[in-house]
Amino acid sequence: MLVESVPNVSEGRRLDVVERLVDALTSVPGVYLLDRTSDPSHNRSVFTVAGEHDAVADGLDRLVAAAIDEIDMDEQQGEHPRIGAVDVVPFVPLGDTTLDDCVELARTFGRRIAARYQLPVYLYAAAASRSDRVKLADVRRGQYEGLKVEIAHNGRQPDFGPARMHPRAGATAVGARPFLIAWNINLDSEDVELAKRIARRVRESGGGLPRLQANGFRVEEPERGHPMRAQVSMNLLDFRATPLWRAWEAVGELAAEDGVALAESELIGLAPLAALLDVADHADVPAGQPLEARLAAAADAIRLRDFDPLMALELRLADARGRT
Repeated sequence: MLVESVPNVSEGRRLDVVERLVDALTSVPGVYLLDRTSDPSHNRSVFTVAGEHDAVADGLDRLVAAAIDEIDMDEQQGEHPRIGAVDVVPFVPLGDTTLDDCVELARTFGRRIAARYQLPVYLYAAAASRSDRVKLADVRRGQYEGLKVEIAHNGRQPDFGPARMHPRAGATAVGARPFLIAWNINLDSEDVELAKRIARRVRESGGGLPRLQANGFRVEEPERGHPMRAQVSMNLLDFRATPLWRAWEAVGELAAEDGVALAESELIGLAPLAALLDVADHADVPAGQPLEARLAAAADAIRLRDFDPLMALELRLADARGRT
């Protein structure tokens, strides 16, 4: 079974630590690292890997072991919600693999790391065993600090592992889901409250766009000449229900009500080729143009930072397998 996984770890500042985590994850033959992103403001790194399911599971196991050694959640702080050192491990079907296959894989992997590391594990998304844990935000309620107090009470007990936080690594959410696009839009403003208001209006739970999650954050980017910017951070759970271009336009319209423009957007990880080509279609880029030209035009339309054609998952995986 060919699968993708996008583990999120609660470290984005100590890049030497991030490097060791990547080394652990990719030390298993057949695990292809397709993308890695570290954000110091969120204090979070996101790795995108793909390969046969056994190899990917073994690599993720080694990542958990390394994170336990490297990250102490009692000392970790950052803008992004989190419950543990390896905060989230989703399994995503690729090729002929089905979502049901990934559900079974997620449950097997969750049980495995819970037993091996005495780590509380929560199942979420399609792998959830309870309806109140389908949404990752519900699993993360109260974040690390809140869960540490509630884990043995009020129905907060984990699906696998002890009903107490790991002394260093906290807890981990393991799930199965379709392809998710993690995408941020930076406002040309420092008004974090504006970003939060936009997020509340644009996300599905606030009556906004379908299959869209959003929140507002403050990000610091002195290396790019921006001491602080407001950001609308989004997860597109189904890019066919809410395309990238539609989310970009909706955020732009809401920001414009306050006289604020959109500065740029950034992908966290990769996006399906079809999602980027959908932006090109919306921008009326002729279908007969070369693929890379169509992708570049799509990137321009949503002001995508540091664009590279290999931001498309299928192109990145083909490139990685071709180099081995």
